[in-house]
Formats: sequence, structure tokens, C-alpha cells
Amino acid sequence: MRTTLTLDEDIAAKLREEMQRTGRPLKQIVNETLREGLTRTRRKKLPPFRVRTRKLGHYPGLDYDNVGVLLEQVEGPFHK
Repeated sequence: MRTTLTLDEDIAAKLREEMQRTGRPLKQIVNETLREGLTRTRRKKLPPFRVRTRKLGHYPGLDYDNVGVLLEQVEGPFHK
């Protein structure tokens, strides 16, 4: 099917870049891009991700200010 299509400048520039990058003709790039866009399934909108926090408590004798020291206290000198 032959048709006339008016493209926005940014789209035309991207098509030219793709033609130079791949060496493929404009017709092939436009057809593949439209086919991919038109066959893509629409995703359902997911509810926002929420982080649920909980108190972990405090263990006496552990230094929570320095991660290196904390790892050494919990896992021993070979923690790395």
C-alpha cells in the first residue's frame, strides 16, 4: 500500500539515524517499528509498590554505626 506520511522532525531524525546505523532502507525500518508498536500488548496499571517496615529490635553489644565492625562482630574476621 502506498501512502503519504508526514513525520515530526524528531521521528524523522531517529529514522535517519537507524538507517545509517543498520544500512536498512526506510521502508523496512518504518514497517518493523510500526509492527512492533501495534502488536505490543498493553499492560495493566499496577498498584504502587509499598514497603512495609517493621522493627527489628536492638541487640546490646552490637555497633550499628560502623558496618565493617558490625559484620566482624556478627560473622567473624573472615566476613569478606
